[in-house]
Amino acid sequence: QVQLVESGGGLVQPGGSLRLSCAASGSIFYIDTMGWYRQAPGKQRELVATITSDGITNYADSVKGRFTISRDNARNTMYLQMNSLKPGDTAVYECNAQVLLGTELADYWGQGTQVTVSS
Repeated sequence: QVQLVESGGGLVQPGGSLRLSCAASGSIFYIDTMGWYRQAPGKQRELVATITSDGITNYADSVKGRFTISRDNARNTMYLQMNSLKPGDTAVYECNAQVLLGTELADYWGQGTQVTVSS
């Protein structure tokens, strides 16, 4: 009943910017914490940033000062503004959301969107 759809990935040069979006749809009463994760070739998936329903954020040290996570609760949409991109940011970026279904929180993932930083 719940889907997460990501957009905004692509190819950019080092130092460039991208904004990723994650739109949740379906029978949604409440979304708790949302977050962005990424996985580069040959590496484990890692946390990029999270944001709670009331706007508390957390960032990986590698992206602090460069990335900004935000959300629009009225539109059930989360964003990741990525500035000063580096080749090391190249990865598949995935959206995650904890959605309240009845009395339980269910974990949902988006399909992933490719971000490539290269000159």
